[in-house]
Amino acid sequence: MSNRRAVLAAVLALAATVAAPSGAQAADTFKIMVGGIEKQIYLPAALTEALGYFKDEGLDVQILNEGAGVNAEKELLAGAVQGVVGFYDHCVDLQPKGKFVESVVQFSQAPGEVEMVSTKHPEIKSMADIKGRTLGVTGLGSSTNFLTQYLATRAGVPVGDYTVLGVGAGTTFIAAMQQDRIQLGMTTEPTISRLLATGQARVLVDMRDLAKTKAALGGTYPAASFYMETSYVDSHKEQVQKLANAFVKTLKYIHSHSAAEITEKMPKSFYAADKAAYIKALADGKGMFTADGVMPEGGPETVLSVLQSKESMKGKKVDLSKTYTTEFVKNAK
Repeated sequence: MSNRRAVLAAVLALAATVAAPSGAQAADTFKIMVGGIEKQIYLPAALTEALGYFKDEGLDVQILNEGAGVNAEKELLAGAVQGVVGFYDHCVDLQPKGKFVESVVQFSQAPGEVEMVSTKHPEIKSMADIKGRTLGVTGLGSSTNFLTQYLATRAGVPVGDYTVLGVGAGTTFIAAMQQDRIQLGMTTEPTISRLLATGQARVLVDMRDLAKTKAALGGTYPAASFYMETSYVDSHKEQVQKLANAFVKTLKYIHSHSAAEITEKMPKSFYAADKAAYIKALADGKGMFTADGVMPEGGPETVLSVLQSKESMKGKKVDLSKTYTTEFVKNAK
């Protein structure tokens, strides 16, 4: 009898495995890392969660925060997370290194970044004046690092004539400027508004809207995006489509609601004690976001041009068609 029971138990266990594969539940569970969730450029990540759009798609999404996009990229490649909310330029930069990642939903068409200069240094009037200076970026190898190097090169200042220092964003960025550890630095809202409100810094190069971005970088610059490893996208199309559905719905919400209404959905910690400034910054910069998640035409070419100012990218061939996909956003509900 005991043998019959053992056989029956084994059969039932096998049947349960066939009926409900072990990966079925995990397929709709995701970890997404954001390269600074409080930054307005990455607003769609926190907003999608706040609006409940992930849950509407039957997704269990855990949002993880990382101060620098380059570290978020590393977590993705290590398999610790399934997706990253960060700059599209990582998708381009990684390809010559044999790593294939792609933008699945393109959040923005402008970086939303500003090169700020300390008011202690009125002698710095343009990027041509940065020789011998220390420039702050979120992290070495980050998108702010790429953009800083390009702006310097475009102004005729070679890499060896200035120093780049990783100082993060928000409070750590502001402290570095207050202490004169950096004389200039690239950052986003709400850090920009905090520095302007206190008079500690002024704008040197503005890339918060499309027109100013084209003037600074020579074209449309797709920046904030949701990107994943290509191999993962290809093998999890149904789940990736659900993620795209949620994010595209959020982008439509951004374009159909006021900055004040959107701000009400955000954690109070994002306001940095000045809600009115946060709302104004968002109202001024809301136009950076795409309305449908589609990669803007000509954008990848501008990004490649910027990245090729780096010594490590010179002469490297990149198949831009493999750095993004529009399949899921075009099929979004």
